[in-house]
Amino acid sequence: MAFVIFLVPCFVVGTDMAFSCQNADDFVGASSPGDIIIGGLFAVHSEMLHPDEEPIKPVIQNCAGFEIQVFLQTLAMIHAIETINNSTLLSGVTLGYEIYDTCAEVTKAMASALRFLSKFNSSENAVEFKCNYSDYIPRVKAVTGASYSEVSMAVSRLLALQLIPQVSPASSAEILSDKIRFPSFFRTIPSDFHQTRAMTHLIHESGWNWIGVIATDDDNGRFALESFGVQAMVNNVCIAFKEMLPAYLSDSTFHTKVDQAIEKIVKETGVNVIVVFMRQFHVLKLFKKAIERNVNKIWIASDNWSAAVKISTIPNIRQLGTVVGFGFKSGDISSFQEFLRNLHEKPTENNKFLREYIMLLSVCAHLEYHDFQTCIANQSQDDLLENDGSKPQFWRDDFLNANVEPGFIHRTMLAVYAIAHAIKRQCKDRDCKDPSAFTPWELLENLKKVTIIDADKEVKFDSNGDMSTSYDVLLWKEIDGHMEITTMAEYNAEKGGFIFEDEEKKKDFLALKKVQSTCSQHCRPGQVKKVTESPHTCCYECVYCPENHYSNQTDMDYCHRCNNKTYWAPTNSTTCYRKTIYFLAWTDWFAIFLLFLSAFGIVLVLSICVIFTKNLDTPVVKASGGLTVCYIILFSHFLIFLSTVFFIDVPTEFKCKTRQALFGISFTLCISCILIKSLKILLAFSFDPKLQTFLKCMYKPIPTVVTCTGIQVIICTSWLIFRTPFVSQNFSIPRAIILECNEGSIIAFGIMLGYISALAFICFIFAFKGRKLPENYNEAKFITFGMLIYFIAWIVFIPVYATTFGKYLPAVEIIVVLISNYGILCCTFLPKCYIIIYKQETNTKSAFLKMVYTYSSKSAGSVAVSRISLDSKSSSLQATITDSCKTENDSVNGNCHFQVPGQPLIKGKDLPENAARTMARKRVSSI
Repeated sequence: MAFVIFLVPCFVVGTDMAFSCQNADDFVGASSPGDIIIGGLFAVHSEMLHPDEEPIKPVIQNCAGFEIQVFLQTLAMIHAIETINNSTLLSGVTLGYEIYDTCAEVTKAMASALRFLSKFNSSENAVEFKCNYSDYIPRVKAVTGASYSEVSMAVSRLLALQLIPQVSPASSAEILSDKIRFPSFFRTIPSDFHQTRAMTHLIHESGWNWIGVIATDDDNGRFALESFGVQAMVNNVCIAFKEMLPAYLSDSTFHTKVDQAIEKIVKETGVNVIVVFMRQFHVLKLFKKAIERNVNKIWIASDNWSAAVKISTIPNIRQLGTVVGFGFKSGDISSFQEFLRNLHEKPTENNKFLREYIMLLSVCAHLEYHDFQTCIANQSQDDLLENDGSKPQFWRDDFLNANVEPGFIHRTMLAVYAIAHAIKRQCKDRDCKDPSAFTPWELLENLKKVTIIDADKEVKFDSNGDMSTSYDVLLWKEIDGHMEITTMAEYNAEKGGFIFEDEEKKKDFLALKKVQSTCSQHCRPGQVKKVTESPHTCCYECVYCPENHYSNQTDMDYCHRCNNKTYWAPTNSTTCYRKTIYFLAWTDWFAIFLLFLSAFGIVLVLSICVIFTKNLDTPVVKASGGLTVCYIILFSHFLIFLSTVFFIDVPTEFKCKTRQALFGISFTLCISCILIKSLKILLAFSFDPKLQTFLKCMYKPIPTVVTCTGIQVIICTSWLIFRTPFVSQNFSIPRAIILECNEGSIIAFGIMLGYISALAFICFIFAFKGRKLPENYNEAKFITFGMLIYFIAWIVFIPVYATTFGKYLPAVEIIVVLISNYGILCCTFLPKCYIIIYKQETNTKSAFLKMVYTYSSKSAGSVAVSRISLDSKSSSLQATITDSCKTENDSVNGNCHFQVPGQPLIKGKDLPENAARTMARKRVSSI
């Protein structure tokens, strides 16, 4: 371990430099002759060195940082071309290649592109300027690469000048799908749109919405970040912070930016998921610093480094947490693995990359796996020169195979095969052994139509030049103490879903949800997100849904509103509840009590009927108007008691229409009959001739009853026709629906009650006039009391009815109906029933005549006195009234004498006995 620590500073100081470029041929990294040459652009080295001297000269500089994974891609291209040449695919036409190292630098790549554009067979490698390149034959027919999108964008613009097809196995920037800006660019992978959508789907399904993003500050990183930002917004994922690292390791601010990124990660404690869009050597530097700071997060890897073995083998990599990445779906690469096993037998004369790799193997042979890999990446050219020849050649078959990234290898081979199939289509009717047989732009048209069989599936380029494929969801998993890159699931880019091979892998996927990475706690059902002052929508407070609103899912942005007419919900509700329907049911205790009172009233009516029927010939019954009138009044009372039944239980159209009409007509009939009785009694006992004349004109029993009742019938009929009552639902109570009868027209309801009140008032006046009848038979007095009870009950009813709501509203009207009905019934009939049952001695004709006689005698005397007074005033005469009760002769008989001028002397007790009896009989007969 001490030895490893000693080596690290050396590795940092030293740089692995490629051989210096002295001429154009030295610029080529690997080459092979052929009838048709295919160019290759790969970042075999991670950076290009920059001179310290001033001034800076336009010299192509050396590169440093040997990348094993990209070196393997160059070998995959070589293997694919050799396989094609050894097959019958091109029928004797051989493919050659020229592979250049871009050193992950646009400038170096542009230099390579210029060589591609140079004229074929030109000794000067000159690029001719032309207005029309249709017949121009460049050095290469097509290009494979580059490794990074930023490089591909620059190269593709240059190659588009001659429409040289470019097929990249790794550049995934979404902008490269634009065929207007990049008409000759193709790729054997999907664009970043699918990758960023897959990432956001993973984040969303894992329940994360508060994440950080780190990307390189180049075209690839910026475009990936932009695409990810759009997808994140769609999936309600918020980016807590974005850190951009310099694209080149030679940047003097690189290490400072890495430290700042780590500080940001440590500071944002709520962010436990970091998405990384960076190149492998950037990730390597970042992770080493993160391990030093004991950072433990979930890292979501882009396709650039998701399968990078050199990163997964970093010491203590497990301390970083969990790495989940997306890699390109791989195919069968067994032939390439066999090619690697025989690689040591291959010549190195035309392959500088292979030659450099062999030298690195020899220098780093004494180190263990990771240190061996670090040594290869950091060994300097000076070290290579010092050790060249001093050690025997050393070869490690396992090392290259262990560093293979199947997705990139497969996609590189697929790019070569796509070009080869396009050449095959192009060479159907021409001799392609001649390099001038076709131009690159002709090959471009055929490349658009190419279809390749890959793993028994047809694959081809879409209209954007992209090749649609699925992603492997990779999970870095520790197995037997070593970090292994395993395939956890497959992401279908077209359908946008995850596919699992077995339950074990699905469990690994679900286990990711155990990690929380949210700005705010999840809002439970019944709660809703309330945005805070934070600019991020993922930062919110959870508040309860208000009354009559609900939320039934986690993290809802708004509460659903219940249908207020039929449903309700309490605060913090997860569902709506159907409102309870209320009405005055039969089973309600208050309804039972009212029904009992109504039933008792009906029993009382029937009992009175029986009593009056059995005592039909008694004076009390006859004085009540006879059995017919009593039956009509009692029948009215019966209907009024019966009408209360229609106020109870579920309201229906029939009940709503019947109850008020039945009550109104019945009560009017009752009052009309009582009015006739009041008129009859007043007529019988009135001694005023003018009043008697008026009462005789008014006293028409049958027409009066029919007219009074008929008017009420007309009122109720008009009401039912034009504004009929109907069943309505009252929603005034938040959690209940009150089923009630809407009267249809309050005015019609008021007219009906007002008409009854008018009749009752007239009846009250007439009854009040006859209140001084014989004491035991003073029915008018009780009618007066009954009317007073009616008025008091209905006067109280109006404000109570107007201010009451709910299911007991019908009960208010029932109570008033019962009070007024009981009041009139009891005042009209109970005194008579009392006399019939308990004072039978007064219920005889003689007793009745005697009482009427006494009343008539008193009434006649008072009338005589009144007449004398009136006559004396009207005639203006001196009236002498001699009122002497002789104590001896006259007083014996108890006679009083009244003398009026011009009138005979009236003597006797009040009236002569026979006259009083005659008057009494007349009164009785009239009653």
